[in-house]
Amino acid sequence: MALGTAQQTTTTAAKFIPELWSDEVIAGYKKNLVLGNVVTKINHSGKKGDTIHIPAPVRGSANAKAANTQVTLQGDTHNEVQLSINKHYEYSVVIEDIVEVQALQSLRRFYTDDAGYALATQVDTDLFTLIEGLQGGTVGGSGTSLFEKAKIGSDGTTDFVGGTSNAADIADAGIRKMILLLDNADVPMDNRVMVIPPVAANDMLGINRFTEQQFIGDGDAIKTGKIGSIYGMDVFVSSNCPSGTTTNSVAVRFGVMMHKDALALVEQMGVRSQTQYKQEYLGDLFTADTLYGVGELRDTAGVAIAVPAA
Repeated sequence: MALGTAQQTTTTAAKFIPELWSDEVIAGYKKNLVLGNVVTKINHSGKKGDTIHIPAPVRGSANAKAANTQVTLQGDTHNEVQLSINKHYEYSVVIEDIVEVQALQSLRRFYTDDAGYALATQVDTDLFTLIEGLQGGTVGGSGTSLFEKAKIGSDGTTDFVGGTSNAADIADAGIRKMILLLDNADVPMDNRVMVIPPVAANDMLGINRFTEQQFIGDGDAIKTGKIGSIYGMDVFVSSNCPSGTTTNSVAVRFGVMMHKDALALVEQMGVRSQTQYKQEYLGDLFTADTLYGVGELRDTAGVAIAVPAA
């Protein structure tokens, strides 16, 4: 079966070590995953079926207990979230070999790193698509319905309007108001994060409460996208944050403030690497792939943030 013309030849790849390490792909994947690292992750590996049912219990209440009376049972009002495992992505490349000649190890490492990067980018992109649906929004909106439930970064209370482009730079007051929004929805304080586009990271540096805290540490920022913390929340930057264009042709970027239970990532097959020798190319076919699903768990546990694209 033809594999196309994208294989690496002796001209483009020179010499190559045909050993491809799955550990390197996984390391590259984890290093580049941002949003996928701060949502609820569910391991569904080894299990059958393409749908997972996740319980979504309704909070109960305490009841007074009088002497010599039975306890009051909580009502059976539990809901569930059905999440489809329907995303299968792969990264493949053919590397031709030269008999008895080995190549630079750095070339092998480039492809394993690139595979991890490509798969992590896809997973994050799929998760970022869902932030438009938080707070009762509709995923896939455009024009006046684009991210209609997002809050503008400056005040944290005003809804973004895709018809007028009122997106505004993130400010301290806006962050506090969005925290209050989550507080009023009874969202737990722990495991809250902000994930913002690079343009908003620059705005964060103008917020005193952010810059007063030590956020340059042991290299963790390089690995995970973390750039600091504010009001007890870790702040991450990602170039995969969604972008959009208003009806008056103004470019906008979107970030999110959320608890990890706002979104879920279900992995039925983690990052897998395989090689197969292809005699017709005298080279190795290397493929890395992953099978997963994403979904919204708790609508009120997060809010999208609208900021200018520049």
